[in-house]
Amino acid sequence: MSETFDFIIHGGTVITPGGPVETDIGVRAGKIAAFGKLNPSAAAHAYDASHLTVLPGCIDEQVHFREPGPTHKEDLETGTRGAILGGIVALFEMPNTDPATTTQAAIEDKIDRATGRAWTDFAFYVGASPENAEELGTLERLPGCCGVKMFMGSSTGTLLVADDENVARVLRSGSRRVTVHSEDDMRLTERAELVAGGADVSMHPEWRDVETAVRSTQRLLALARKHHRRVHVLHVTTAEEMDILAANKDIATVEVLPQHLTLAAPECYERLGTLAQMNPPIRDGRHRDALWAALNAGVVDCIGSDHAPHTLEEKARPYPRSPSGLTGVQTTVPLMLNHIAQGRLTLQRFVDLMSAGPARIFGIANKGRIALGYDADFTVVELAAKRTITNKWIASRTGWTAFDGMDVTGWPMATIIRGHVVMRDDEVQDKPLGIPVRFQETL
Repeated sequence: MSETFDFIIHGGTVITPGGPVETDIGVRAGKIAAFGKLNPSAAAHAYDASHLTVLPGCIDEQVHFREPGPTHKEDLETGTRGAILGGIVALFEMPNTDPATTTQAAIEDKIDRATGRAWTDFAFYVGASPENAEELGTLERLPGCCGVKMFMGSSTGTLLVADDENVARVLRSGSRRVTVHSEDDMRLTERAELVAGGADVSMHPEWRDVETAVRSTQRLLALARKHHRRVHVLHVTTAEEMDILAANKDIATVEVLPQHLTLAAPECYERLGTLAQMNPPIRDGRHRDALWAALNAGVVDCIGSDHAPHTLEEKARPYPRSPSGLTGVQTTVPLMLNHIAQGRLTLQRFVDLMSAGPARIFGIANKGRIALGYDADFTVVELAAKRTITNKWIASRTGWTAFDGMDVTGWPMATIIRGHVVMRDDEVQDKPLGIPVRFQETL
């Protein structure tokens, strides 16, 4: 008697831990149950991936969805809908909401809000503050929590841990990897007068200069080593930091963003104005080249989007009153596939950065690779597809992307989460089925 499955994906080139394989995949109870030549009629549901490439589901470990708070920009439903349209199966949402996510009640509230509304699987960061530093070891272990997020420099929201004493208190509390926005707030305050009376947005990387980033990251690594705590440094933008981080890989993992790999100053500010404004800023070509060099040398561990939506009306305010942040959860996969097409990146390295890397960094259970017993999460792509990224395609409430009008090669054709096709051919399918991500450290 032939085996039966809940779902079969067949006909595609599957990117396994050992490389590309022409095989079908059988799914039972949301898990990968079999490989080989399978009969699609042996399953209640099937997906024909002929002429397509089946990747492990892509994970975005840095998004800001604004719920609770200013949901006119984004909420958990619209943000995760954009994610599946962009080929993302799971994501971690940041704590700088209103109110900030700094308590058990706040984390549980976000999980309640996401249940039945989130299209992707999800987890939430707890925000570090001087007020909750001693409680973080307990909070980081809550179900649905992906760990602690610490802002060493002021950005969107009120969360801030600026001085060494309080950074040390955060690092001493708990054991999971601490995720960090690394900019030196004292230097930001000192240099704020550069733009205080109004300036051109091209001054953004001058105000938030290289030294602001380097000083913070040096302080962070010294304190992390002193207190024996692993850290994950987000959205690294400078050549100098990459050199420092390469010498500290035993305690530090590294994220870079497609924005910093794709755009460069001054051209991006001349063309996009405040639509290119984000923290840390997009810098010149020397730094972009250094990010690529670090990525290809293995210093970079993952790619996130830092999806941080603001309305066009808000972004049109005169700099520096214009808010920092770009949409990104929907465009990360197409942008990085385009870099593959242009020869800057291999497909195997893409999988490491967007699937295996986040799983490894955060200890995600059963995600990040196509293997028996793992969640049946797949990002199905057409590597040769020619598409144009447009504002019209963007699901975010803000309705814009800095990459509007950009032609790309490579496109997500389907997003499959635990054996459910939730996006097919740029159309949302089924219903929101997202559940909290599970972690190995909390089992």
